[in-house]
Amino acid sequence: MTTHTEAEIASQPECWRRAVADVPAGALPVPGERVAVVGCGTSWFVAMAYAALRERAGQGETDAFAASEAPTGRRYDRILALSRSGTTTEVLEFLSRTGAPSTAITADPDTPIMTAAGQVIVLDYADERSVVQTRFATTQLAMLRASLGEDLAPAVADAEHVLAAPLDPALVEAEQFSFLGTGWSVGLAQEAALKMREASRSWTEAYPAMEYRHGPISIAGPGRVTWMLGKAPEGLREQVEATGGTFFESGLDPMAELIRAQRVAVARAAARGLDPDEPLHLTRSVILSS
Repeated sequence: MTTHTEAEIASQPECWRRAVADVPAGALPVPGERVAVVGCGTSWFVAMAYAALRERAGQGETDAFAASEAPTGRRYDRILALSRSGTTTEVLEFLSRTGAPSTAITADPDTPIMTAAGQVIVLDYADERSVVQTRFATTQLAMLRASLGEDLAPAVADAEHVLAAPLDPALVEAEQFSFLGTGWSVGLAQEAALKMREASRSWTEAYPAMEYRHGPISIAGPGRVTWMLGKAPEGLREQVEATGGTFFESGLDPMAELIRAQRVAVARAAARGLDPDEPLHLTRSVILSS
């Protein structure tokens, strides 16, 4: 039987098309604004990716913070808060403290974030039944990338390719994963590692690719995978393979490559008798009592 997580993973190309076709006017950061992007868990990693992309596009200084660690005394022209549930305590508390204009992106229009933020973008069509977040994360990032002027057609094509391709058994059976990225894909590497932990309780780590050689490569070896999202630094493949480890790099759009990691996480969960829709110790939203 297909899990909710599997169905939600498979729906991502269509969700991306819809998000790209409906980028809201007037709600997202505009060029020149100094922006802080906040979120928790997956949303923090999406914030990291968007912040790097926005700065690369020359649209203004952009910082990404876990909502619990976001500074309140620093001046920003706009706060962008990411929360699938719209109920995450740390996000709501930060919005209550900041005096800057704010925009939130959420999946649920019947939650406190609707009044906590000055403007709200609701992507309810990308909401999920699974606790594990997949399509909402990538759909909001697709919309954010489109708002920066990117053409997402190649990413959508890559995503469809990844969904149609069989999974490499070596990925499903690996002992350990180290996900790597550069620039905006560092956030996606962190998210890929999180998906593996959440869905299948796998041993995963994530690093900027150039930092991997500064210590973490010591765990590479037979049965372990170093998985690059984006283009790898020169010579890294050879160094990993010299340890006996597997180096995986597809050359596809990193957001599409994240889908492959999501699929592998679900396949590993099935192999271990785990339910990816209901990961151990997790809930859809972290709501803290006062």
